[in-house]
Amino acid sequence: MTLTVDQLSESGLLARIFPRLPTGTSTLLGPGDDSAIIAAPDGRTVISIDTQVQDRDFRLTWPNGYATTGFDVGWKAAAQNLSDINAMGAVATAMVVSLTLPGTTPVAWVEGLAEGLGAAIAALGAGQCSVAGGDLSGGSEIVVTVAVTGSLEGRDPVLRSGAQAGDKVAVCGNLGRSAAGWALQESTLGPERHTESMQRAVSLFNRPQPPLAAGPAAARAGATAMMDISDGLLRDAGRLAAASGTRLDLSGVVMGKMAEKLAECAQALGADPLQWVLTGGEDHGLLSTFPANTALPQGFVAIGSVVSADASQPAVSIDGRNFKSVVDGAVGWDHFAV
Repeated sequence: MTLTVDQLSESGLLARIFPRLPTGTSTLLGPGDDSAIIAAPDGRTVISIDTQVQDRDFRLTWPNGYATTGFDVGWKAAAQNLSDINAMGAVATAMVVSLTLPGTTPVAWVEGLAEGLGAAIAALGAGQCSVAGGDLSGGSEIVVTVAVTGSLEGRDPVLRSGAQAGDKVAVCGNLGRSAAGWALQESTLGPERHTESMQRAVSLFNRPQPPLAAGPAAARAGATAMMDISDGLLRDAGRLAAASGTRLDLSGVVMGKMAEKLAECAQALGADPLQWVLTGGEDHGLLSTFPANTALPQGFVAIGSVVSADASQPAVSIDGRNFKSVVDGAVGWDHFAV
């Protein structure tokens, strides 16, 4: 018999969650009181929040038969929030988690979520970060909201608004793999028919791998602007360009080489891998700009340049061309346009 959430009290469920959560070095007082206490030796606190909603951000069962585990959702909840802190050039110090759960949710699924949070924090290299507390509530669908704090460790934050004409544009992390994984799960191509490349794409969709060492490294190297790539390269590049009052011109050759890595997945689905690279979200890599003469930190790849703003030109172009001609107007993820 499967034990479900409605068969336990709130305290009983928490007693199963807390032992599975990590304790980081920045937490002075963790779960148990009305609030947690987190050290802030820098004197400033970076903070971000993100939400996953069942059937909006994830499905419990996908069309191809894949069953989303609590571990998957916990991992992604940690990864996407850690990435936002990373994009400021900061390191994560603590998380608080709010869970809304239907009473029929298996307790083992919730335990898996807690384990996924902890596993992502450890595996992605966020050793200072702990899950310092949170909240439980009941509802008709699963909703996971995570708020995370971070420390700049004495550095200036790297904002979206600092790119300057003449800078080079670079990325660190994956582009398009998460989108390929999403497309595979939305298809009828069952997991038993996946090649190694397809399995990797699905894994990176369910359990993203943000490059957490890259944010602070970029800040130390003099990055002029930076942001998390969560809604697709083109959409996020447009946001960075708008914030900086510049334009970004990307290299079609580099974009094409990135797309070639997704060719096997695309061929299986009859899809265009370039569109995944340009518009696919949730890889949670970094989009950064650096002065032209700066040596890029390890893991970064140059993909273009920052050019002066021109009202007659698009905010983002590829080899000087409007990106809409490349991807038929698709510009990335928008929560309110799907």
